[in-house]
Amino acid sequence: MKRFINQPNDVVDEMLEGFLLTHGSMVRRLEGARAVVRASREPGRVAVVTGGGSGHEPAFLGYVGEGMLDAVVIGDIFTSPPATAVLATIDAIDSGEGVLLLLGNYSGDLMNFGMAAEWARQKGHLVEMAVATDDVGTGLGTSQSERRGVVGEFLVWKICGAVVAEGASLDDAKALADEVNARTRSLGVALRPCTVPMLGRPTFDLADDELEWGVGHHGERGAKTIKLKPVDDVVDGLTEEILADLPLEPGDELATVVNGLGATPLCELFIAQRRLMRNLERLGLHVRRSFVGNVFTALDMAGLSVTLLHLNEELQARLEAPALTPFFIQG
Repeated sequence: MKRFINQPNDVVDEMLEGFLLTHGSMVRRLEGARAVVRASREPGRVAVVTGGGSGHEPAFLGYVGEGMLDAVVIGDIFTSPPATAVLATIDAIDSGEGVLLLLGNYSGDLMNFGMAAEWARQKGHLVEMAVATDDVGTGLGTSQSERRGVVGEFLVWKICGAVVAEGASLDDAKALADEVNARTRSLGVALRPCTVPMLGRPTFDLADDELEWGVGHHGERGAKTIKLKPVDDVVDGLTEEILADLPLEPGDELATVVNGLGATPLCELFIAQRRLMRNLERLGLHVRRSFVGNVFTALDMAGLSVTLLHLNEELQARLEAPALTPFFIQG
C-alpha cells in the first residue's frame, strides 16, 4: 500500500486537523467530541446534523455551513461515531427548536445515532431521525427500507438545510427528508476497489477486464461482476436499472448526480454525464439541476455512481437555494 499518510491509525485525526486549518473561518471543532460544527449560526431554528465514518470526503464534513448542515459527527474510516459523541453534538447544537439527524441506512449508524437520540430526548431535546435508502445496488425488488444510503444523502442535506434556513419546523423538515429519499435512486460501479489504510490491502479482487456492478461506499463488492464495457454502455445500464425502480413519465423533472468514488478523473465523469443527459432527454425527461464530481467517495475506489431525484417545484426551489460550505457553494 502506497499512500500519503503517516500512521494508519492517525489518518482521521490528521485529516481533520488539516481540514480545520483550511476552513476555520466556516467551521470549528466541537470541544469534547470529534465533531465539526458551523463557526456561527443563527439561533431559533432546527439544527441539521449528520455523521458517519470517514473515508467519504468531501462527505460528510465538507458540507457543514450555511444552507446545509449544522454539524457532522466523525467516525473512524468506514466506522460509525460513538453515541456519546452524537449526544454531545446534539447538546451543543440544539437552540431549542429541535435537531434533525440525517443518516444512511447502516447498522452502526442506526444503533449509535438512535441511542444518542433516545438519551437526548430524555434530557429534554426534540430529536427526529431520517434515514437515506437510495441505493438500488442492494438489488431490485429489495424493500427500500433495507437499502443502503449513498449519494442521495447529499440531496437530502441540501434540501433540508434550505428548508430549515427558511424556518421550517422539525416535523416539516423530517417529512421533507423522507420525501426526498422516496424520490431518489442511486447506483454505482467500480473498476478497482478501495484500500482501507488500517487493512493495507484492497477490499476485494477484480481482474483488469472486469467491472463491479452495484458497489457500496464502504468498499463492499457489488451485486455482480461483469466484463468491462465502454462507458456509454455502462451508463445506459445504470440509467435503465435506476428507472426500473423509479417510474417516471415523459415531462417529469429531475436533478442528477454523477459522482466520483475517489479515484475517477473528472474527465471520465463528464463523459458519463454526457451519456446520462442524452439518455434522459431521449426519454422525454427534463433535467433541471446536475452535479458532477467527487460528492461522496469511498477512499481511492476507481468508480462512479449515478443518482436521480424526481423533482417537484418545492424540492427544486430548495435545491437551488443559496449555500456556503467548504465543498459546496451556491449563490
